Amino acid sequence: QVQLVESGGGLVQPGGSLTLSCVASGSIGMNNAMGWYRQAPGKERELVALITRGSTTTKYGDSVKDRFTISRDNTETIVYLQMNTLKPEDTAVYYCNLRELGPRNYGMDYWGKGTLVTVSS
Repeated sequence: QVQLVESGGGLVQPGGSLTLSCVASGSIGMNNAMGWYRQAPGKERELVALITRGSTTTKYGDSVKDRFTISRDNTETIVYLQMNTLKPEDTAVYYCNLRELGPRNYGMDYWGKGTLVTVSS
């Protein structure tokens, strides 16, 4: 099993910045991608950003490109989401995700419980 614990959410004014963190623990495969998804009230969960092990590949949702940056630490168990120039439409619950990409558990998804980000004046 894999556990994911997010932190860093909160209230921020439009134009402000916030950094989310997610710590992964447990039986993590050697090949995986970690990422962030978000879900606003009444909307479907959407991809914010993801990053593969070794930081070889990153992918961003169109609405956050050039404003958000995803990164992983050198232990490959912590993923960060630096969010700049925040907008009210970025308000959502942000979920950390780990997807196994190795042959044993390919496609297996693990989720954190989520952290709320509210952008409002």
